[in-house]
Amino acid sequence: MMQNTSRLALLASTALLALPLQAQAEQSDITVALQLEPPHLDPTSAAAGAIDSVLYANVFEGLTRFASDGAVIPGLSKSWDISEDGLTYTFMLNEGVTFHDGSTMDAEDVKFSLDRARGEDSANAQKALFAGITDVTVLDPLTVQVTLEAPNGSFLFNMAWGDAVIVAPESVANIKTAPIGTGAFKFENWVQGDQITLSRNEAYWGTPAALTDVTFKFISDPTAAFAAMMAEDIDAFVGFPTPEALPQFEADPRFQVIIGSSEGETILSTNNMMPPLDDRRVRKAIAHAIDRSAIIDGAMFGLGTPIGTHFAPHNPDYVDLTGLSQYDPELSKKLLAEAGFADGFTTTLKLPPPSYARRGGEIIAAQLRAVGIETEISNLEWAQWLEQVFRGKDYGLTIVSHTEPFDIGIYARPDYYFQYNNPQFQQIMDTLNRATLPAERKALLKVAQTIIAEDYVNGYLFQLAFHTVAKAGVEGLWENAPTQATDLTAVRWSD
Repeated sequence: MMQNTSRLALLASTALLALPLQAQAEQSDITVALQLEPPHLDPTSAAAGAIDSVLYANVFEGLTRFASDGAVIPGLSKSWDISEDGLTYTFMLNEGVTFHDGSTMDAEDVKFSLDRARGEDSANAQKALFAGITDVTVLDPLTVQVTLEAPNGSFLFNMAWGDAVIVAPESVANIKTAPIGTGAFKFENWVQGDQITLSRNEAYWGTPAALTDVTFKFISDPTAAFAAMMAEDIDAFVGFPTPEALPQFEADPRFQVIIGSSEGETILSTNNMMPPLDDRRVRKAIAHAIDRSAIIDGAMFGLGTPIGTHFAPHNPDYVDLTGLSQYDPELSKKLLAEAGFADGFTTTLKLPPPSYARRGGEIIAAQLRAVGIETEISNLEWAQWLEQVFRGKDYGLTIVSHTEPFDIGIYARPDYYFQYNNPQFQQIMDTLNRATLPAERKALLKVAQTIIAEDYVNGYLFQLAFHTVAKAGVEGLWENAPTQATDLTAVRWSD
């Protein structure tokens, strides 16, 4: 009897020991931390990349989408035809697509979304993506035709942006707090200041997600981010804000560190309409006062690639123009004197929450002070930054990483927040939009990159590295960030 009892106890003990491993193998939920919380949940009416970080591909989808390698692939549209003159795109939609409220997604929703984005009263932050559309016609429930005023070699690329996702007229009124999309996950709840939860869309038209539940936690403080990850309170931190801690996680078998590249051109953005920053000589002086390597080492612990223009170095059409703004403080002083500011001047430096901005801002402030430029630093929360800097244009200098893919076209918009108005550049971009031959586009992009570098529109700092820390069992996270997104549709726990 004693022997049987002992055997039963041993079996029970063995089963209990096996439970944690079995539970881990069967885990289907995940908690992912991000540094920035979205101001609201409508990707079609705000410039905040934090919205796409949560919702792109997970909740909302467009006609096309970006893959993890940056390629443009089919989304809600399974295929398309392009007319010989390049003016008409006919999109064939996937069958059986429904919104999360059960309503059917069809060509009428596509027309509504594109017309809404390009309308006169559109609040879309990237309205220029839709400016060339002259007509959107529903041919049948699964076919929609888009007519352009001129050929646009970037049109399918433009339709992959988060700003071009398809929404329904029935749910758009509440989209900022209760988004309803077609993606593999449904929105469940938002505890502002803390977290957003999603659940698997069991009626998803495509390949279903492996995860059943997703929680996005927002941790802005780098110290708290490190503590939460080390305590395993979270399963992954995408865009981990303390690069100096990465070696510690790499040495810990509980974790994996994924280091890739992003589309994030990190710039010392300059208000080109605010005196004395409206003087090219002053902007050039600022550019030559900046030591990029000191910023990359001091703020990013060596993780970053120097840039001399607003273009990603991994793009095959990138031109290295860092030599136009090499570190030369004596030249800075000379340029300031020529512009009438031998004794320097004072301007504002408004910094959003990311650590690259806060840490980089202190370094840049010291570098500018060395040539006579004083900066009044203000640390802003993300919503404040969007209101004061991006929308209000109430700033002298700021530091921000532009994570949208292939976004050099923003320099053709005089009303954009750094208020750069160069008709020559605008003409180059107009010609580029019409160009379809790769060689022609490459030549135009070289000219475009050079113009903004020689105009010293902004201080071009570095291309943001994309680093993620995750538990060892998480699979399917993006290595690189071709757009600002945390696509969890293919993420799973390993066995």
